Amino acid sequence: MVQRIGGLASGMDIDSIVKDMMKARSIPLDKMKQKRQILEWQRDGYREMNSLMMSFRNLTFDMKLTDKYRVRTTSSSDESKVTATAKGSAALSSYNISEIEQLATAASKVNKKANGNISGATKVDVTKSLYGSESSFVNGSSFKWELGSTESQVISASSNGTVFNLTLKDDVKLKNLAADPATDLEVDVSIEVNGKSFKVVTDNFANDGTSQVLVNKDGRLEFNEEIRQGSIIKVDYAAENRVDTFKSSEPLEEIHLTKGSISQADDSIEIKIDGVTYKNKGNKFYKDGNTSNPSFAEINTMGTIKFSSPIGADKEVKVSYKQNYFSVDLSTHTSKGKVDEKIFVEGTDSLNTVLNKISTSNAGVSALYDTHNDRVILTRTETGSFNGTNPEIETSGWFLNDVLKFNEAEDTNGKNSIFTINGLKTQRSSNTFEMNGVTFTLKDTLAAGSPSVAINLSNDTSKVFDNIKSFVEKYNELIDKIQKKIGEERYRSYTPLTDNQREQLSDKQQEQWEEKAKSGLLRRDTLLTGVLSKMRQDFYGVVNNGEIDPKFRQLTSIGITTTADYLSGGKLEIDEAKLKKAIEENPESIEKLFTSSGTTDSEKGILNRLYDSLANGMNRVRERAGTSNSTNEQFVIGKNLKSLGTQISSFEKRLVQIEDRYWRQFTEMEKAIQRANQQSTYLSQQFSF
Repeated sequence: MVQRIGGLASGMDIDSIVKDMMKARSIPLDKMKQKRQILEWQRDGYREMNSLMMSFRNLTFDMKLTDKYRVRTTSSSDESKVTATAKGSAALSSYNISEIEQLATAASKVNKKANGNISGATKVDVTKSLYGSESSFVNGSSFKWELGSTESQVISASSNGTVFNLTLKDDVKLKNLAADPATDLEVDVSIEVNGKSFKVVTDNFANDGTSQVLVNKDGRLEFNEEIRQGSIIKVDYAAENRVDTFKSSEPLEEIHLTKGSISQADDSIEIKIDGVTYKNKGNKFYKDGNTSNPSFAEINTMGTIKFSSPIGADKEVKVSYKQNYFSVDLSTHTSKGKVDEKIFVEGTDSLNTVLNKISTSNAGVSALYDTHNDRVILTRTETGSFNGTNPEIETSGWFLNDVLKFNEAEDTNGKNSIFTINGLKTQRSSNTFEMNGVTFTLKDTLAAGSPSVAINLSNDTSKVFDNIKSFVEKYNELIDKIQKKIGEERYRSYTPLTDNQREQLSDKQQEQWEEKAKSGLLRRDTLLTGVLSKMRQDFYGVVNNGEIDPKFRQLTSIGITTTADYLSGGKLEIDEAKLKKAIEENPESIEKLFTSSGTTDSEKGILNRLYDSLANGMNRVRERAGTSNSTNEQFVIGKNLKSLGTQISSFEKRLVQIEDRYWRQFTEMEKAIQRANQQSTYLSQQFSF
């Protein structure tokens, strides 16, 4: 580093002198930086215009969709019988429904009225937990509680495959899956993939064409079909036991188990701390289950375990236990085939909770309890007939068949709607169905011979008009913004501020100066004026397409013309009465005027021309100004910026060298003056003797 002596000997302000000398030297650097700033502002201005064109191009694409011109409205001669809505693709036509023999209904299942009550001497409290309240049911002796723990796990398939694994902690095994499949009890596993139920097997795949999954006790799942990457596999299952782990930075005086309705049979709960096991005898815990040892802890009916003395901080406490549970099996026949659903019920669940679990499951069944009749009703949410004369809702197991008494149920199968439309008798599984883009809803029966219901389709002229008007307004907004940009006044005396100039101005003054300096950088830009000119040609040119009525081959023929103000840059104005009349007279030609395709520009509809012109214009702007993701090497202004950056860097290095040279010279001068002063002082001292 150059040694700098700042005027100690000469008394001169060397620092100010060098700064002033460097100001003159820095003038070319300031000009290069100003030029760089102008290029950056121009780049940003182009990108702003490109963003506007992109938004309008996207709007142009949307406007090419048929539903912008084919907005159908429907009318029904008797809306108490039939209503209808139509898509834009529906043909302008009419329909006649002369008979509605029956409406579609849903299948239901209800226990027979005679001896169908589910309550015993007192009515069942539907909000009370089932475990311990079995006696309130007339068939409460049928309850058969299992011991284990109901769990749920979701697996997201990270890749295509057929084999996946549950994450089972602490060597917990799945319940009712013995090592020998021949000895298996009821399989307590329910598996769905993306909402689709799979049949669970424990030995070999059954050759019945169903979607199946082979499950073992360790949680290995093998499917008989490939599961695609990203699929969600939901597994509800019963484990042999539950393990809760507790650890606290503070001493533990009590813990609360996560599950309820816990079995307190002797030795059914184990607490492990530091390798020592404590087992329960009744509601108290003893080391190794030996009651001769002091009581270690106590558990209450709420699942809270209180220790005889606090457990030390940071010690891990593991509790293995079992809860009371059972499962409910339900099958329904639907438009997608038979659906089998297994639903787990915990001892803490109430009847309301169980019915809600059924109603929200994939079985597609609504379950409710009627307090007046003291009966439970199952109703399929989907209407229609899907299993012939056989029951469409099937129940199994002791809870549904014995406790809720569906073993004596009355089945009402679903029915299809049967009706006659345009002379053809047909049927559907639902009262709402679609034909040829028209969605019909049957609301009531209609006897043969009664006045038929007429459904008429027509084009919604006002909506089509609104769509076209909105598009024209957006076009005018684009024209206005581009016109203002290329028409800005250029203030050449307002150049970008240098660092020294900024120091002399307030923030407000800097802002006002920059506003002037930025103005007009794209004034009369040939690229942008070219885009405007091409869009005007696209709008005004005749569309020579055989699909269009010769009367409507030009925009002016439907009431859309340019404004009288030539300074507006070609904005459009609409003769509303003329446009509405054209839409009513020939909506197909109006659609084709805007959307038709062709091999030549003259054959293309206005929107296809515009879309292509905007795309070409945007490409040219990108070539000049790039995008926010572009590197400087990929567009013209960027290359200029890169070149300027190199020049600025080189010049700044040169300025550093010049400044160092100035300081070396002044430093030498200071040293020389200092030596001269020393000599003068020496001589003065010699002459003084």
